Amino acid sequence: MSNGPHAKLAELGLTLPEVTSPLASYVPAVQSGQHVYVSGQLPIAEGKLLATGKVGNGVSADQAKDLAQRCALNALAAIDSLVGLENVVKIVKLTGFVASAPGFTGQPGVVNGASELFGAVFGEAGRHARSAVGVAELPLDAPVEVEVIVEVS
Repeated sequence: MSNGPHAKLAELGLTLPEVTSPLASYVPAVQSGQHVYVSGQLPIAEGKLLATGKVGNGVSADQAKDLAQRCALNALAAIDSLVGLENVVKIVKLTGFVASAPGFTGQPGVVNGASELFGAVFGEAGRHARSAVGVAELPLDAPVEVEVIVEVS
């Protein structure tokens, strides 16, 4: 069995979804030189947002962590459709946005859902710089959004 990213996803019991259609005038991912910039990904599956609301009020931190993993999986689908996951050299930067209820300060734990997926799929190459930001609102009232920059060969 291969040790490539698709094999790692299969070992985790995950498959890449269809690329989520943009909500406005942008593309899911764009390559510039040796980097792919992935637009913000919401926790969408089969065309539907998996949850709405604020983390810390209606959406638990554990649920939000799972939603962040889904955002990361959607980002991987966008990367795969553009350049192929096998061409990823390094996950460079992850930015996670968490729609946070007043007083919620667990954004880093939520965004770990995405970080841990990248680590599981790419190993050392999945370790990255990161920001985990609490925000008042996200598109469609999503609890989490993730954007990624990757280096490719």
